[in-house]
Amino acid sequence: MPKKLGKRSDQRMALLKNQVSELLWYGQIETTVDRAKSVKAIAEKLVTIAINSYQDVVKVKKQVKNAKGDTVKADFTNDGPKKLAARRRLMARLVDIQEAKGEKESKSAYKTRTKDIKHPLIEKMFNEYAPKYAARRDESGQGGGYTQILRLGERRGDAAEMCILKMI
Repeated sequence: MPKKLGKRSDQRMALLKNQVSELLWYGQIETTVDRAKSVKAIAEKLVTIAINSYQDVVKVKKQVKNAKGDTVKADFTNDGPKKLAARRRLMARLVDIQEAKGEKESKSAYKTRTKDIKHPLIEKMFNEYAPKYAARRDESGQGGGYTQILRLGERRGDAAEMCILKMI
């Protein structure tokens, strides 16, 4: 049975949704052990969803207009039905974190870099985590175990057991 974490269900679900998104975006978070255990369970399920569907793509030919105004056939890769369903499940369970602008990056450079990416966290799930953990699953023959909890000790003030939860 999942822990209630001292919150109402809507607050608890929002907290977990935010922490799972932060974990997947940054690779690690610092939180209490009870929250980390809840976040770990959700994050591992979401990574498994991405692993099971990331290779489902469909090649499509479309007619598009080029710079001269002529109609030209172009090849595109779209999500297959399995990957599209997985993408929508991930979007429902994660907060849409946007790509941060670099410290010395101009506004126009930032716009051109992020022009094609509408949901960066979802793209990171399919393009970075899914291939990495699928290869690990294939070579070791075992799925799961994508996260690790490193205990830090008690927090000063309320003596809550703190830890770092990170993707491995």
